[in-house]
This record gives sequence, C-alpha cells and structure tokens, in this order.
Amino acid sequence: MSRFAIHSFSRFRVMATVGLCIGLGGMHAARAQYAGQVSSIVVDARTGAVLSQQDPDLRRYPASLTKLMTLYLTFKAVRTGQISLDQQMPVSVHAASMEPSRLGLRPGSSLTVEQAVLALVTKSANDAACALGEFLGGGDETRFAAMMTREAGRLHMYDTVFRNASGLPNPEQMTSARDLAVLAQHLIVDYGEYYHYFAVPGFYFHGRAIPNHDPMLGVYPGADGLKTGYTDEAGHNLVTSAVRDNVRLIAVVMGAKSNASRNNAMAELLDASFQAEGIAPATVRPLVLARAQAAHAAWGRRPAHGTVLASARLHASRPMEVAEAPAIPASYIRLRHGHGTVVHIHPAPVREHVHLVSMGHAAHTTHVRAKTRS
Repeated sequence: MSRFAIHSFSRFRVMATVGLCIGLGGMHAARAQYAGQVSSIVVDARTGAVLSQQDPDLRRYPASLTKLMTLYLTFKAVRTGQISLDQQMPVSVHAASMEPSRLGLRPGSSLTVEQAVLALVTKSANDAACALGEFLGGGDETRFAAMMTREAGRLHMYDTVFRNASGLPNPEQMTSARDLAVLAQHLIVDYGEYYHYFAVPGFYFHGRAIPNHDPMLGVYPGADGLKTGYTDEAGHNLVTSAVRDNVRLIAVVMGAKSNASRNNAMAELLDASFQAEGIAPATVRPLVLARAQAAHAAWGRRPAHGTVLASARLHASRPMEVAEAPAIPASYIRLRHGHGTVVHIHPAPVREHVHLVSMGHAAHTTHVRAKTRS
C-alpha cells in the first residue's frame, strides 16, 4: 500500500472515530437525565434577567412541557388565520392510540382547535396534542415535530429537539430549563391574547368536567399558568408564571422526585425571586387540603354541550382550599361562543403586554395518579 493510501486510510479512521464519539456523545446527551438532580431557573418576564438558576442548561426530557411549543405554534396559526379556534379537527387512529393522560378520543371523531387547546392546558391530554400536531402538520405528527424544532431554533432554544407533539417518551426529545423559560416568555409576550387559557380552572368536554392539573393555580399568590409535565424518565417538571405588583416572573423546575418537592421548590424559588425584585411577601391564608365530595355540583349546572371555562375568587374570609376534584364556585360569567359556552377571563386582548393581571384564587385538583403521564 502506498504512503498516500496509508495516510488517507489513517485520516479516515481518525475521522470515523471522532464521528463515532460525537455520535455517541450526542446520544448520551439525549439520554442523560441527571437522575436526582434538579434543574431550575427564574427570569423576569419583562427584561429576561435571570434571578435564580441551578444547572439550567442540562439537557432533559421535557415530558408534557413539550405541549408549550405545540400551543405556541397553535396560537401562531390562529393569529395568522391559517386555522380558527372553532375549526373541527379529525382524530386519527394514531392520535386516539396515545397513552394517558388523554381525553379518550375515538378514531374518526373530531374536536375543535379550542377544545384541544383546553385539553392541553388542563388535563395535558396526549391524544388531543397528537390530533393538534397532525392537524397543523398536514396530517403528519413527525412533520409537525420538525416544525416545532425549527421554531425552537428561531426562538434561540438551542438545547431543544422535538420528536412529537405531546411529550410522550422519546430518547431524542430534549430541552433545558433555560430553553423552557425562553419559550414561556415568548408565549406570554408574543401571544398574550391567548395566555388566559393557561389559567382556566377547567372545562367541560362532552358532559365531563376536566379540571386543571396545575397545582400552583389558586395556591400560590399571583400564579396564573403555565404547565406541568411528568414521565418516569423525566421526573416531575413544572413551568409557572406569577405576577405581583406589576412584576411578572417565569420559573422552571425540572427533574424533581415528586410533585410535592417540585411544588415546594417552585414556591421557594418564586418567593426568593420576588423578594429580590423588591416585592413584599404575599399574605397567605391557611392551607386546607380537602376532598371535594360534591365536585360536579360545585361546577354549577352543566351545559348540554360545548365548552365552559370558569374563573372565581374564593371568599376572603375562608381558608384556601386544594381539592382532589374541581371545586369551582357556581357563580361565574358565561359568554356565548359558537356552539359552546365560554368564559373569557380577560375582557380584552393583551397582546404584547407582559404584566397580566392575576387570575385570583380558585380551587383546583392536585391529585395525580402515579402512572399517569402529564
């Protein structure tokens, strides 16, 4: 063999080895979840200033926090007129086959874009997320996932890759706490007219009450969204935004060992960050854990069909309640919207206005089944 051939072959072996190492390194990064190590970050939603952080750039599985990007692209499509909130979407066999949490959609049925949005922000329904992804992706969830990844790049979410619309386990689907803070900030600032959806206590779907899973709503003063996420591989994740005295914060906690530790970490991070911003601690009423035995009655009269959103404030003289089923006071405003009944929490659009008004205190479900992915 000539010297040139030997040299070329050696270079090829080096390049192949480097490529293999890079490939294995990328594969390792995609699967590395840093078990037992929490990632967190808190930012000022107006300025983007980082107020607190702990390993915010570790690549982790997003679980259902993935749905924040699904919702971002949905709001974008609605804003640009590509779709409408009352537009019917078909449910494919693939979408109906998604693992829980789900609405229980049947193949060949349909739901509106708005119903899918509500299903994502409340129950974190994987079948609704898949149906929405297929609808926006021209019938192909994989194509939509590529759209999600491109949008992440446009938003400078450089540690993020999406492979589906729901967040169900995929070893290549990953993000970071910092990237999710960026996404949450863009959701609030870019599509503020739709942000109120994240604060709804629940909605009705085909006569069933679907409560919001977000444990911070109605419990942490000023919290008004965004999303929970959990799988066995990802741990317990949460993105929360809260506003006090016209200061809005966005916080992300990823990889917690339990819902309780995740929620406590979130509250402590927000408390410390509000204090750092010069905001006095909020006066919190006694916390009472209660099981709502008459949950459906608390929702008031059910409509025959359509969608109901409700917001309410608990009586100031009563202790704060956290129920295992929706315990929403019966008094709420209803506005007609198409064939359904919808309550709009904000009376006017709030586009590009970061400091949204707090949604008040309402009781919400906090019960989570151990095997449910949300």
